[in-house]
Amino acid sequence: MTQRRATPLSRILDGDAVPTRVTPMDAFRLARKKWLAGERLDIGKLAVDLGVGRATVFRWVGSREHLYGEIISSGFAIDLERAKAEARAPGIERLFEVIERLLRALVASGPLRRFVEQDPEFALRVLTSKHSPVQHRCMLAFREAIDAQVAAGAMEPALPPEELAYLLVRIVESFLYRDVITGADPDVATAVAAIRILCLARPETTAGRRE
Repeated sequence: MTQRRATPLSRILDGDAVPTRVTPMDAFRLARKKWLAGERLDIGKLAVDLGVGRATVFRWVGSREHLYGEIISSGFAIDLERAKAEARAPGIERLFEVIERLLRALVASGPLRRFVEQDPEFALRVLTSKHSPVQHRCMLAFREAIDAQVAAGAMEPALPPEELAYLLVRIVESFLYRDVITGADPDVATAVAAIRILCLARPETTAGRRE
């Protein structure tokens, strides 16, 4: 699987580096503030506001597209933690409840919907590209959730966890942004139903079909 591009900002957000200076995080916080306010991000304007060179900001964040991805994936992480805290269902049902709560939060996100509406083609690149921090962190979150259910004995996936996590992310993308893809409204219920089918499929059923 192609690895996403690592930047100084990515490494800090992933916890892989402790900055001796806070400048990359200053850029992130300012960009996130603008994102929440509905402003379009501009690397040159960010550089002016921060009092640094444009090339410096590009070195920190990688690109405008990558910066959008970092901001959106950080929001995804916040919504995911909230969904986990609010979920009450036991066993494997907890996984489905967390996913449903997460998707409903994403559908209700004003900044995210505004971003998609302003420039659908660019937004889909940011949200669904294999190089994007969004897809990367979504896949990690799904993989961790699957591994936790397997470890608890609540789930025996019919596919390797990494492949299953990838499929779940693709299902989420297809139904969450299908207003851009097909013109239909986002459909959380169908997304969760499809995820449920995949997660509850028996290994022997999948093996038989491969033969």
